[in-house]
Amino acid sequence: MNEKQGEKPIYLDGFSTLPLAPAARDAMLAVWEQPGNAGSPNGSGERAARIIADGRAAVADLIGAAPGEITFTSGATEANNLVMMGAARAIRRSEPVRRRILISAIEHKAVIEPARELKGEGFIVETVPVTSSGVVDLDALHRMAKDDLAFASIMFVNNELGTVQPIRGACEIVHAVGGRMHSDAAQAFGKVPLDVADLDIDYLSLSSHKSYGPMGIGALYVAAGTPRPNAQLFGGGQQSGLRPGTEPVALIAGFGAAALVAKTALADGSAHGSEVLAVLLDELRKNQVRFLIPSNQAPRVPGGVALLLPGTDGDALCARLASKVSISTGSACTSGQIRTSHVLESIGISDQEARSVIRIFCNNYNTVDEIRLAARLIADAVQRCTLATGGHHQ
Repeated sequence: MNEKQGEKPIYLDGFSTLPLAPAARDAMLAVWEQPGNAGSPNGSGERAARIIADGRAAVADLIGAAPGEITFTSGATEANNLVMMGAARAIRRSEPVRRRILISAIEHKAVIEPARELKGEGFIVETVPVTSSGVVDLDALHRMAKDDLAFASIMFVNNELGTVQPIRGACEIVHAVGGRMHSDAAQAFGKVPLDVADLDIDYLSLSSHKSYGPMGIGALYVAAGTPRPNAQLFGGGQQSGLRPGTEPVALIAGFGAAALVAKTALADGSAHGSEVLAVLLDELRKNQVRFLIPSNQAPRVPGGVALLLPGTDGDALCARLASKVSISTGSACTSGQIRTSHVLESIGISDQEARSVIRIFCNNYNTVDEIRLAARLIADAVQRCTLATGGHHQ
């Protein structure tokens, strides 16, 4: 690819969403060619029900779960809300003394906001700090996990830094006091190995469009024997009443197809993401771009990184590159806010420094040639995007 071929920008905004896998697109198109409602007592309904069952089995298999432990939602935000609100209420009903909820300092707003709501219902909500590299402090979690713990929620991969969290260790700490463990795995599903049995985790939120599937579909894993969340929606009783509503057959087919692709290509995709990101960073250095990696040496999701470009206005950089390279600053879900990202704030990044942070995710379909071109374009744009409050020095 060269600059003359740049009708569409080089896409490096994979933390926000990932390109649709061709297999997922084909699966959805096949479903849309023949309508069917899984609740209808006819051949089309039976076909739809089979597609849903196949999609559920594919998603379950990728995380080592049983199909019956998977409930489809509209996305990870709904899954997070369902488990946060529903599990808290269910646990309180069966174990009234458990009123403490722990969440990490770097959670997505889809966990933070439900937790805030639960405070109004009498729950004690506390925030577990992270290290300066953006990894949950397990020693702090151990001190904070007490016998009144209902559950803890710690995301699997952070959506701004790309840091992979020590979920297995967190599960051990939480279970030692009789609590339950939830993880928002939206940024991990299809990118890093997930085995719910090995992790011994109770609840897991999943997203399709963060794993090369379609937008508008996600899932919640609830381990067998774990308190079942109270339903937050009420209707026709689909999905055992936990999440009623007519199932979006085509989206489920696309989600399942993306999961099947990930099952066979996870190792290759991880290796490719790491390789092209290394090329990008090397090219930036060759082009005299000065940058820091806020997560330091912490483990990161393959292909993903946050970069602090001293003296550079991140918003101006993204705007200047918009037609050529797609990158973003902080979290797209909190764009438009003036205050520093709570994730960057939690690792000690100042307001001034936060304005110079961008996030990049190199996906399975990025080529080495376009990554090199992207680095050159970024380097050129950096020269023109100096923060007004400080000089940009190379």
